[in-house]
Amino acid sequence: MAQTTVSTTSVTAGIDSGQDYRRPLAMVTTLFFMWGFLTSLNDILIPHLKSVFDLNYAKAMLIQFAFFTSYFVFSLPSGKLIDAVGYKKAMVAGLFTMGFGALLFIPAASVPSFPFFLTALIVLAAGMTILQVSANPYVAILGPEKTAASRLNLAQAFNSLGTTIGPKLGGLLILSSAPLAVEVMRQMSAPDLQAYRIQQASSVKVPYLVFALALMALAVAIALFKLPRIASVEQRDGAVHDSIWRHSHLVLGAVGIFVYVGAEVSIGSFLVNYFSQPDIGNISEKVAAGLVSFYWGGAMVGRFIGSALQQKISPNKILGVAALMSALLVAASMLTLGHVAMWTIIAVGLFNSVMFPTIFTLAIEGLGPLTGDGSGLLVAAIVGGAIIPELQGLIADRIGIHHAFFLPILCYFYIAFYAFVGSKRKTAVVARP
Repeated sequence: MAQTTVSTTSVTAGIDSGQDYRRPLAMVTTLFFMWGFLTSLNDILIPHLKSVFDLNYAKAMLIQFAFFTSYFVFSLPSGKLIDAVGYKKAMVAGLFTMGFGALLFIPAASVPSFPFFLTALIVLAAGMTILQVSANPYVAILGPEKTAASRLNLAQAFNSLGTTIGPKLGGLLILSSAPLAVEVMRQMSAPDLQAYRIQQASSVKVPYLVFALALMALAVAIALFKLPRIASVEQRDGAVHDSIWRHSHLVLGAVGIFVYVGAEVSIGSFLVNYFSQPDIGNISEKVAAGLVSFYWGGAMVGRFIGSALQQKISPNKILGVAALMSALLVAASMLTLGHVAMWTIIAVGLFNSVMFPTIFTLAIEGLGPLTGDGSGLLVAAIVGGAIIPELQGLIADRIGIHHAFFLPILCYFYIAFYAFVGSKRKTAVVARP
């Protein structure tokens, strides 16, 4: 075990000064809502751009690939940004970057260009990465360590509120008109096809302009708000002869985040198309988009419940049971048809709820001054949301969307392993005074 014993006091992941942190927690929680809302809109963009640009499943999943690969690219630099300017300024920088990315949707729709849309998503996700790396550990450390998982679950519940509202509102605004059949599009002349694509793509302009203005206004509000500074995890005045790679609970937790985000995004990304299948829901994409809100709504309800339960029950036990239940529900959807298949896959959202915040807090527990770098590693693992849905898209093109859900089942089995075995701490970080 790698351990430094320069002083006798360990630097913990949380603080317990007796100070009331409710106001700063409430302010930071608004960030969780915003990035949840905008992330869930990808589930609406996928079927929308799939029909506009006549994409197969694998190409449509490039939306998630571009978005979540950005987490991998920008997460470790985001951790360094926190080291340099602190959590608050990093959050402000992330919001302004997200606002700029949202503005890029307007020229992308005017062209229209699928690569341009992907570029806008990358910029949006870059800003979101900075927020994830800064806000998640900030909430976890803003209070006693023993209630860190409960606190982060509560904040993530508002993230789920955003993901619940996002698909419903996005479906109404972006999927406002029914797309033409693929066969009709392929028979259109080039000028007519281009005019049709411009018309269809333009539905994203007003929504993303509003989102951009809201993000920039929130950035100003955060900049003016007095957030407490947590010296034990921000300062690096003392030497810390340690590395994040020596902490197995962190490294295995990063794998857990990878497979969890991959499973959650894979399921959410395919729901609109899945529900539209004749043998599943046999409904329009617009109606299906509304039902996606129940998937994310389950995550919201589950996080409020999880926040309360984790004050009395060990977080790793709750995580393990939730992972096994998710695997069971996905399997049930694969083995059935009609409304049973539809509602069992929707119910997965309830058990997904506690996974990200619980894995995150278990993984950064006890990292002290390494918390920022550890958070960067965990957020880098969100790249699972790029890779696993793309793999599922390739599988769906070959064996059908119904049976491609076996991939998330494997992901949930790993999360159960991490909950019961891999999350046990074996090292401690001790800072030199």
